[in-house]
Amino acid sequence: MHLSQEQLAEKLEITPKHLSTIETGATFVSAEILEKLTRELHVSASALFYSVNEISNDDSLMGIIDQVIDKECEKTSANIKMQIRYLTSRI
Repeated sequence: MHLSQEQLAEKLEITPKHLSTIETGATFVSAEILEKLTRELHVSASALFYSVNEISNDDSLMGIIDQVIDKECEKTSANIKMQIRYLTSRI
């Protein structure tokens, strides 16, 4: 996408240092950041977890992995939104 680490971090609303720790595997990516990352890079979530050498030609397996990741991201996002609504309703 021709983005610098700083530019991508800005789009993800995180610091370049945080992005670096995700890239190196020192920190696991949150569902919220994963969702933003897949949108910004126009790739499936599973493509971010496997190198070209690790991906088999079994497209159906990759599809299932994508569905599981997408479903978990949606559930996490919905849970976060529900918690925010609950907290803001108490203010």
